[in-house]
Amino acid sequence: MDKKSTPQKNTLAKDADDLVLDQALRPRAWEEYIGQKHIKDNVKILLTAAHERGHVPEHILFYGPPGLGKTTLAHLIAAETGRQMKITSGPAIEKVGDLASILTNLAPGDILFIDEIHRLNKMVEEILYPAMESGVLDIIIGKGPSARSIQLDLPPFTLIAATTRVALISSPLRSRFSGGVFRLEFYSEEEIGKIVERSSKLLETKLEAEGLKEIAKRSRFTPRTANYFLKRVRDFAQVHKKNLDKKTVKEALDMLAIDEIGLNSSDRKFLEVLIEKFKGGPVGLKTMAAAMSEEEATIEEVIEPYLIQLGLLERTARGRVATKKAYEHLDFTVPKNLQEKLL
Repeated sequence: MDKKSTPQKNTLAKDADDLVLDQALRPRAWEEYIGQKHIKDNVKILLTAAHERGHVPEHILFYGPPGLGKTTLAHLIAAETGRQMKITSGPAIEKVGDLASILTNLAPGDILFIDEIHRLNKMVEEILYPAMESGVLDIIIGKGPSARSIQLDLPPFTLIAATTRVALISSPLRSRFSGGVFRLEFYSEEEIGKIVERSSKLLETKLEAEGLKEIAKRSRFTPRTANYFLKRVRDFAQVHKKNLDKKTVKEALDMLAIDEIGLNSSDRKFLEVLIEKFKGGPVGLKTMAAAMSEEEATIEEVIEPYLIQLGLLERTARGRVATKKAYEHLDFTVPKNLQEKLL
């Protein structure tokens, strides 16, 4: 065997293992789904009412940051209704013919789940309007003067869509989700703790209570992140033959460069550059991106949201500004203007 190919093979195997584990950790019943109570209550009523009337549930849109459970909710709805779910994504539907093929192959009552629906081609989106509203598919055959339009009746179906960028979805499309448009909220530390506890049991991992709290505290209020940390902590404990107590969890997460409030190396670098190079700001996005050798979109969409959520960063009209809390967290001397601001 070629030794050079071994690392790649191991990486692929680990990715496959993680995918299987992620599917195993996914809740399979409403009772197992922790958090998002307002969404669960509304969706249960929608499904129950549709079942009693003998109709398919109306179309639903879930939106919010990644890792909060949008896809899991779609799977739970399919399980609750006992229907088949066809899964695709916005980028995968490149042409009108791709969508037509998917829609015409649905059976009555099927659920179509489209992830990242904001990335749908606009031409494809326009074909989706009558399909969602009237249950028909309008297709134009041919070009020029000889072109003609035909209309195909579709079986009744439910579209469940998910997006991380709801503002990029056009108003006409958003308005057609008559079953509801639901925003997933970040989880509390207590809810994350319950999720980690459930996942550790499914993984047959003996995680001590203090170790569980440490994972929950650093998980950025996101179940996907919490489960990722749990898997990596389990690997660390297995290799080093250690118990999964608080000390071992801290060692494993420190190795991943995750600090006690969930900041990673990129988050800390952002704050360090802002404070050391720009005296805490204000500084513009383009300047920060150049100083960090990072893309503007990565800073705006990946790094900044969690820092703002924790109160470490402020976005002002003049630019990004580090807060007193950011100085204290990184052990920098708090400037007088911030001290006076709080007096």
